[in-house]
Amino acid sequence: MNQKNSLGLNNCFLDLDDPIELFKIWMEEAKKSEPNDPNAVALASSNKSNFPSVRMVLLKDFNKNGFVFYTNLNSQKGNELKENPNAAMCFHWKSLLRQIRINGRVTQVADKDADQYYNSRPYESRIGAWASKQSEKLINRDQLMNSIKEYKDKYNDEKKVPRPSHWSGWNLSPSNIEFWLDGESRIHERLKYSKDSSGKWIKSLLSP
Repeated sequence: MNQKNSLGLNNCFLDLDDPIELFKIWMEEAKKSEPNDPNAVALASSNKSNFPSVRMVLLKDFNKNGFVFYTNLNSQKGNELKENPNAAMCFHWKSLLRQIRINGRVTQVADKDADQYYNSRPYESRIGAWASKQSEKLINRDQLMNSIKEYKDKYNDEKKVPRPSHWSGWNLSPSNIEFWLDGESRIHERLKYSKDSSGKWIKSLLSP
C-alpha cells in the first residue's frame, strides 16, 4: 500500500510548504526516469486578442523567482508574451504518471543572465539564433541554410559570437502551481499551491 502524506495524498507529494522545493524533487526524479528532455514543457500564451497558442520549450532554470526559458523575442511566442504577459506551463512525465501546471506572468531576464546562458550554448546554436528569423515564412530551406553560412562566415571565431539583441529569456513568475498524479479509475490526486497577496503559498486539495 502506498504511504500517504498528512493530506491523504500519495507520499510523493511530501509535506512541503514551498512548491518550488517539491518541483525540484519531482524534476530530479523525472531526470532519472524520462527517456529524453525531462525539462520539456508546454508553454501556453495568447495575443492581445486573447487568441491562445501553445508549443513545447525547454526549461533552462528555475528558482523561487520563477521558471526560465529562452527564445527569439520576435517569434510568435515572443510577440505574444510582449503583448500579454500572462502565460502557463504544463510538464507531463509519462514515466512517473505525473503532471505539473504553472500559471503566472512573464518578464524578460536580465541581459547578464541571457549573455551567460547564450555563451554556454554550442557554436551552431549561437549561429542559429542569428540565422533564423523564427516563425517567419521561408521561401525554401535553402534560404535558411544560406543564412547560416552567412553568419558562420561573419562569426568564424567560435569564441566570439555575440548574443543577438532579439534573443533572450523569459521568467515565468508563478501565482499558482498544481501537482497531479495519475490515479486508478481516473481518481487522480491533485495538490494546488496558490500565492496570496502577501506572497505566502496556500495549499489546496482539488477534486479529480
